[in-house]
Amino acid sequence: MDGGTYTIVLERDSDGPIAVGALGDLSLPAGWYAYTGSALGSGGFSRVDRHRAVASGDNDARHWHVDYLLGDDATRFDTVVTTRADVECAVAERLHDAAVTDSVSGFGCSDCGCRTHLVSAEAREELLTAVEAAHRAVGN
Repeated sequence: MDGGTYTIVLERDSDGPIAVGALGDLSLPAGWYAYTGSALGSGGFSRVDRHRAVASGDNDARHWHVDYLLGDDATRFDTVVTTRADVECAVAERLHDAAVTDSVSGFGCSDCGCRTHLVSAEAREELLTAVEAAHRAVGN
């Protein structure tokens, strides 16, 4: 398998609304966020490189909810955790159930039955620990 599941950890350095495609305007406060997605096609984890390009301003295309968030000037791509397995929804559900801080209902999950694929936390370490634990728990 060339790809699998990834969770991007990102930071917003200021509050404010973001227009997110069909979800409309979302009010997202400053803080740390984790977005879980899949990279199962022929390009595999090159999708993560594409997300980095959106975050850096090198790519203006918006295909997924996370692109709107990453393309916002207040958002910074921090790190990514990957698992070479198709466990996107299992990771997203574990992060939601971990009740890290909050979640954004409907974000990144228009093609599945999950509640959300975006959660937030006040501290990077808390969020990264939860992300790594979720990937370990379902990636084996």
